[in-house]
Amino acid sequence: MLTLAFETSAKAASVALMDGEKLLGESYQNTGLTHSQTLLSMAEDLLKSCGYTPQQIQAVAVAAGPGSFTGVRIGVAAAKGFAWGAELPCCGVSTLAAMALNLGVHNGFVLPVMDARRNQVYTATFYAENGKLTRKTEDRAISLSELGEEIKNLSESVFLVGDGSILCYNTLKEDVPHLICPPEHRMHQRAAGVGLAAAGMLAAGETCDAGALTPNYLRLSQAERERLEKQKQL
Repeated sequence: MLTLAFETSAKAASVALMDGEKLLGESYQNTGLTHSQTLLSMAEDLLKSCGYTPQQIQAVAVAAGPGSFTGVRIGVAAAKGFAWGAELPCCGVSTLAAMALNLGVHNGFVLPVMDARRNQVYTATFYAENGKLTRKTEDRAISLSELGEEIKNLSESVFLVGDGSILCYNTLKEDVPHLICPPEHRMHQRAAGVGLAAAGMLAAGETCDAGALTPNYLRLSQAERERLEKQKQL
């Protein structure tokens, strides 16, 4: 199935064109420009360079969170708009699961980590064996100290991936001897992983409905937290 995948959950933005699990092309940009300025033009240029038109796309996929609140909203809005107009399946995938798939390791624990600020990370634990990835925990926002306690006794390699990799590695490397920091080109979120996650959902017959797709932020935004604090003081 020809799928257009969007990834805007962090500083880098990317778009991938997938035929099932086969990557046909990918556009990636990490220049600091806002995703609303770049995303749709990246998608248009990618389709053109690969010799396809928007009318040929059969499904849409997007990293639906966790991640930057603004970034996730931009990606979800773009995917929903593209899918609704053409009445296409629209798969919202876990940002963390997509990151784990994109790392491509064969054996060991895979730990996607995104800097969630306030001394926390968005993370989930996966186990990779002979190319198969198995989820071990749900997506969550936890402190670095809690994460360190969870993984310090793991006996196999723990492969980090994501924009929180350096923070996590520098904080926990003394207590987690098997912690491995990825190279720069493997550190950031990419749309190819989103496309791979969506391919699995579509193959399993999961419902991918644009109307039902909502971002998964895992926690309240700063504005929402401040509003609740003000309400408590009344």
